[in-house]
Amino acid sequence: MISSPPERLPLLRLAGLSVAALFIHGYHLGVEDCETYLPAAKKLLSPALYPFAPEFFLTHEHLSIFGSVVAETSRLTRIPIDWAIFGWFLAGIFAMLVSCWMLARACFTSPRARWCATLVMTAVLAMPATNTALLLMDPYLTARSFSTPLTLFALGGLLERKYVRAGVATVLTGLFHPQMVVYLIALSVLLWAMERARAKTKLKEPLPVMASAIGILPAGFHLTPASGAYREALYTRDYFFLYNWQWYHWLGLLAPLAILGWFWRGKLRGTTPLFAKLSFAMLPFGLVSILAAMVISFSPDLDTFARLQPLRTFHLITIVFVVLIAGVFGEFVGKNRLWATGSLVTGLAVGMFFVARATYPNSSQIELPSSSSSNGWVRTLLWIRNNTPVDAVFAVDSRYLRDDDTDAHGFRAIAERSALADYYKDSGAASLFPQLAPEWKQMSEATYGLNHFNAQDFRRLKGEYAPVSWTVIHGSAPLGLACPYQESGYAVCRVP
Repeated sequence: MISSPPERLPLLRLAGLSVAALFIHGYHLGVEDCETYLPAAKKLLSPALYPFAPEFFLTHEHLSIFGSVVAETSRLTRIPIDWAIFGWFLAGIFAMLVSCWMLARACFTSPRARWCATLVMTAVLAMPATNTALLLMDPYLTARSFSTPLTLFALGGLLERKYVRAGVATVLTGLFHPQMVVYLIALSVLLWAMERARAKTKLKEPLPVMASAIGILPAGFHLTPASGAYREALYTRDYFFLYNWQWYHWLGLLAPLAILGWFWRGKLRGTTPLFAKLSFAMLPFGLVSILAAMVISFSPDLDTFARLQPLRTFHLITIVFVVLIAGVFGEFVGKNRLWATGSLVTGLAVGMFFVARATYPNSSQIELPSSSSSNGWVRTLLWIRNNTPVDAVFAVDSRYLRDDDTDAHGFRAIAERSALADYYKDSGAASLFPQLAPEWKQMSEATYGLNHFNAQDFRRLKGEYAPVSWTVIHGSAPLGLACPYQESGYAVCRVP
């Protein structure tokens, strides 16, 4: 079969799709994992920020160049850091679509298959990767906004034997996200082994790449069950353990692998040899990770290994699966039926738009940096940013992120002020870094139910945590506290 000549990167069209993805999936500053990533960047830019309990985000910052890149972008361009964050978010979407298009180009011979794959990916960019607590691409900026497209660039380089590109992309992936690069290295070793097996040679030499992957894992792994505060922090992440997964989560694991197995054996029209190679590589990659997760989940002595999250391999597997199945749809169903591809992409895009609105119902679809917001909680945080001392330390109800009104907007990320640890996001840091667990447990218990505290409760809190000088209350301001801000159902008060 004579393959079509290499197709140049259609950068303008991919830029247009990036804008479309922005409107479909939205953008939200300071939500979810931003509570961990953005304060690190903001503190690097303005060291006076967050004088109290910065360890809940700096433990991540020390392992990644994410904060430095964002902070230096703002410093060098002299634009506000919130706009630098938005700019990098757009760049991440663009890089993601470019990498998906390049992967589709490597696997399909026809432009219709490549474009169907890219269009479908644009439409489902924010879909979840089964029950891994990861989206294919977040509608906010984190280190994964960099590491995900870099991983795909590296994978494409490996498949096309462009090893310099693959090597550079792998190194950059590790610099941004040391955890995600471990899965990429494991897949690289698997592809290398496949090449050696194809050449009918024995694998006699050691695998230094695997040794280096083990070497970058964090310390603190022990063959003993988790206990105390660390056990509670670890088990807040129920998706770490397979026995918590429902049948539809298992379907998200096994169905893509079954279809990829069919792709490997199917010899489908319009595909390149790399299509079958990539399909096959995903099978042991996924099955080994499932086996590892099962061993960890059902062996209490391996509790401390649960934070390795072997099932995060399904983030990459799901991306590859979407690209390949969409390309096959474009080749077989979309041939001479442009309406079929158009209907599929439109339906997926509309569905994902409504999912985005349901996920953040109290916020604008695209939350550009601004001095105001349609969300009352965010307006409160912006008032705090502009009207309280930089060294102020806040007490906030430790369960505030699950309040319907907040839309998961993090206090530190938007208010740019120190706060006692919250129960949900800071437990993520404690689950990865056990030394933080006792402090997390004590702080989150001290502020549990804070929205119903009276003046005496705040005096007790002040006695326990002397640096606390302010509080945010969702509800009526308690008697005895001076509250200069009382709007949208929130009160910002000085702690006596």
